[in-house]
Amino acid sequence: MTFRVSSTRHRAMLVMAALLAAVLASGCNEAQVASKPRPVQARLSAAVPIPPAPVGTTTIATVRSTAPGSPEPGLAPTTEVPASWYGYPSVLPVVGTAPDWIEVRLAQRPDGSTTWIPSSDVSLSSTPYQLVLSLSTEHLAVFEYGKEILDFPAGVGTPDDPTVTGNYFIAMRVPPPGPGYGPFVLVTSAHSDAISDWDDSGDAIIAIHGPITSYDDQLIGSTGAAISHGCIRLHDADLTQLDDIPAGTPLEITSGTA
Repeated sequence: MTFRVSSTRHRAMLVMAALLAAVLASGCNEAQVASKPRPVQARLSAAVPIPPAPVGTTTIATVRSTAPGSPEPGLAPTTEVPASWYGYPSVLPVVGTAPDWIEVRLAQRPDGSTTWIPSSDVSLSSTPYQLVLSLSTEHLAVFEYGKEILDFPAGVGTPDDPTVTGNYFIAMRVPPPGPGYGPFVLVTSAHSDAISDWDDSGDAIIAIHGPITSYDDQLIGSTGAAISHGCIRLHDADLTQLDDIPAGTPLEITSGTA
């Protein structure tokens, strides 16, 4: 059975408006922290070696300064990868490597975007975690070193405002914008297909957070429910167990079973 949210849309799950307001209030300005990129060829001499990721982990890249993004290694840049996004560092999963280059997922639209950047522009680390959300079972699974360690019932998007499927990642962890969002919010790189501009924020970003109301908490129960405008709602106690999940952690959203 599909459930609909009983509260008005201003309490919806898509938190971009609140997040953007919080960033602006704190004085963070992406334009202030992003520096002008240098020519690509001048940067390759400082390239860092790319060690193989340990089994069951994902290599993640923290962008040190605004980097030129190219469709293939060595080609002219067609985009820029900012050092920060809404005031938080750009921490991106690495999905490909080549001498002096890495391919990373991007947090901005369109969903699923990737680009190649010089490896000299990033600091590399790794995460042992992966999140997998199954829309059919309405459960979120947590993997560590390739082994499932947690499984939570989740509130997901309704048929009118569905949660998008695809390969994404945790872009940042931010304070809750208000009551009901739980102890923190995990902002993802996924964006709603049904909503392009939420509350005049300029975007509609999908996030993982608390259930908003006690009624929503009841609907999620132990089985999960389709109750949101695209975001992923968890019981507060379950959300708390994601406290160690770092930015850059992969998130797969599938229409099948996890």
